Amino acid sequence: MARARNSNGANVGFEAELWKAADALRGSMDAAEYKHVVLGLLFLKYISDAFEEQHAILEAEAAEGADPEDRDEYSGANVFWVPKEARWHVLREAAKQPTIGQTIDAAMIAIERDNPSLKDVLPKDYARPGLDKMRLGQLVDMVSNIAVGDKASRSKDVLGRTYEYFLSQFASAEGKKGGEFYTPQCIVRLLVEMLAPYKGRVYDPCCGSGGMFVQSERFIEEHGGRIGDISVYGQESNYTTWRLAKMNLAIRGIDAQIGHGDTFHADAHPDLKADYVLANPPFNDSDWNGALLKDDKRWQFGTPPAGNANFAWVQHFISHLAPTGLAGFVLANGSMSSSQKGEGQIRQSIVEADLVDCMLALPGQLFYSTQIPVCLWFLARDKHNNRFRDRRGEILFIDARQMGSMVDRTHRELTAEDISKITTTYHAWRNDPDVEAEYQDVPGFCKSAALEEVAEHGFVLTPGRYVGAPPAEEDAEPFDEKMKRLSTELAEQMAEGQRLDDEIEKNLERLGYGF
Repeated sequence: MARARNSNGANVGFEAELWKAADALRGSMDAAEYKHVVLGLLFLKYISDAFEEQHAILEAEAAEGADPEDRDEYSGANVFWVPKEARWHVLREAAKQPTIGQTIDAAMIAIERDNPSLKDVLPKDYARPGLDKMRLGQLVDMVSNIAVGDKASRSKDVLGRTYEYFLSQFASAEGKKGGEFYTPQCIVRLLVEMLAPYKGRVYDPCCGSGGMFVQSERFIEEHGGRIGDISVYGQESNYTTWRLAKMNLAIRGIDAQIGHGDTFHADAHPDLKADYVLANPPFNDSDWNGALLKDDKRWQFGTPPAGNANFAWVQHFISHLAPTGLAGFVLANGSMSSSQKGEGQIRQSIVEADLVDCMLALPGQLFYSTQIPVCLWFLARDKHNNRFRDRRGEILFIDARQMGSMVDRTHRELTAEDISKITTTYHAWRNDPDVEAEYQDVPGFCKSAALEEVAEHGFVLTPGRYVGAPPAEEDAEPFDEKMKRLSTELAEQMAEGQRLDDEIEKNLERLGYGF
């Protein structure tokens, strides 16, 4: 069956059908609540499939000494151990029973007990009275009919694609709340393609459901690199979203250190110096308790206002960059021009420190959480190193506000062609050795500006101020030929007008109104 492109980047086919079936079973349950019901079951089915496949292999090798009930046989194969009471056939057989909720909860508890890396991660509230047990049983039956964790399914990333698709659909269903855990795939892919994290430490201090890490590993695979060449560090303050991230990374076998807690007030990785920072922090967050951090050592460029965390995030990112580290992150457009409560001075200090590498303006309607347009910042701790050309004293501005296509009435996405054009421009400007294209300014789209020019604009970083207007459409027709054509057309129009005048005069004469 041919696969279509989902608006959120997942290759859809059975994923869309599975979503329709799962959503039909939601009934009156809120999407935010139902999300954990469905994704928890998908996760359980995944580890059960992988376990059963390894179990069958060990049974076949029993004569040679293999023990299918030896946990070490599974950890050695990078497969989660599933105790007997948590195996999928137990759930499937109990699907029609009114106690199915208790059965699933017991399975989740047993898996967490025997797999320390999953401690406090899995949902364990399937027995609650508000969850319709008949619908839950139907959901178990539905999930029973798909293979997601066997070797063939893992090679196709069946669950990964399904998980990503479901996350995007739940984000859409939840509207603004969905933005807390999901960044649209096209934005994540753009950030990752711009920074190209081939090797080193990748950090996201507000990681949501872990999409930045998933795309980073996918990028490496697509470019022939080794997954083990990067190490992943993250943090998420929302407990339920943190659980989503842990499950999302676990199903892909990504070994990540994801801390739970408030990044500003309880940094889980205080000594980390990352090679890449990728993040989508909350926009214009006014509830970050900044008044308690007035003298924080991270505020090297100025104390951020207590009523807006934008430049607290920017300085947090900078504080975690390695000497040659790169950062790419999403911020509200106001961050490029605001001068309220010291923000303009902080931005100026960051520009004068020559940390800003590229500014990218995006179109509106890309996010589920907001319809306002946003921008991407790219920072470089050292613009003069051996990887790229010396870019000191320069900033690349890209205006992509006219890019993207509407995928429904309210949402837009950047196409693969859009992403390629933007990333190629940036890599060519840096003189990336892997890119053959040569950079040149394009009016209305991109401009390499000197810091002196930025200073003349009051350190405002809005790309539209620098790239200018696109050129008017050129007229390829030579002047003399154009004048000849227009003269002929005018003569023809005048002749036609005269003919009409003659016809009118004749008709008037017939009626007795001759001139």
